[in-house]
Amino acid sequence: MTTTYTALGLMSGTSLDGLDMALCKFMLKNGSWSYVIEKAETRPYSEAWKQSLGELHTATAAGFVKTDIDYGRWMGEQCRHFLHDVEQKPMLIASHGHTIFHQPELGITSQIGSGPALAAAAGITTVCDFRSLDVASGGQGAPLVPVGDALLFAGYTACINIGGFANISYDYHGTRKAFDICAANFVLNRLAERTGAAMDRDGAMAGSASVDPQLLHHLNAIPYYSLLAPKSLGREWAENTILPLLPHDDAATAGLLCTYTEHIAMQVAAAIPSKPNSRVLITGGGAHNGFLVERIRAHSKGEVVIADGLTTDFKEALIFALLGILRLRQEPNCMMSVTGASTSSCSGAVHYIQQ
Repeated sequence: MTTTYTALGLMSGTSLDGLDMALCKFMLKNGSWSYVIEKAETRPYSEAWKQSLGELHTATAAGFVKTDIDYGRWMGEQCRHFLHDVEQKPMLIASHGHTIFHQPELGITSQIGSGPALAAAAGITTVCDFRSLDVASGGQGAPLVPVGDALLFAGYTACINIGGFANISYDYHGTRKAFDICAANFVLNRLAERTGAAMDRDGAMAGSASVDPQLLHHLNAIPYYSLLAPKSLGREWAENTILPLLPHDDAATAGLLCTYTEHIAMQVAAAIPSKPNSRVLITGGGAHNGFLVERIRAHSKGEVVIADGLTTDFKEALIFALLGILRLRQEPNCMMSVTGASTSSCSGAVHYIQQ
């Protein structure tokens, strides 16, 4: 017998590309999960939203609370428009929200997008705030995607997502391990913006330049890379640790892009478990960066596989939809083996809408 669930997953990453929305159908048969992404799109942020989200960490307390509610309402409205031509509405919305603060060593993590405001605007039961319980239990609150990797992509040696930050998930003697590898598009996009571009499309600027060996050495020597998992990264770390190493010289931007792309590739390849006949799945915006993928392959021993289009672009939204389903099933959706928390948990605040 197959049990079927439908959920709408929402994801907003640190690169501020927009709100990823994925309407997903999950099938559970004999303990095994499979999925279909039925509809997906990214709603780009307006310049006003980009500025608001990008600067919210400096806002007043009242400004923070108001933006949290306004953003939740905006997401709910986007969900309603997205679903207007869908015959059967999903049983729930699962929202990651947008991370403003993530300092688990201080017990702090905050993903805005008010769940009540979102649920009320969309008219659909909503699950949100997936990280707080894990952080309160002593964990990193990240990454959360490995639960979905274990259930949906177990055929791969490792799963790597390259968005604002790159992270990896893999099985280690029957236990799921995962951690943030390095800052990725968060830094590449900041560098590209110096030239007036939103991004280095396909790594064209990086591919036209040469690596700065000294800078590459300094980047690879950053202490975080020698730490053992569990470990995670946030905007604050990239701003305080990475950006100060990148001189603001417009004439040197292409070289900085080339060097930082090489840095990402080396760190990603170093994180991949060494196994015979390994197959590594890569998803996220970085999978569209041909030069970056080329450099990862150059440093990797196994096969590097790019997922199909919808999975590449919407894997995180897909998995948050699954995390929401697991929450309603009251099953663990956050692994202590990944985050370092004192216990695994069934995380997420649920805001029920009576249909």
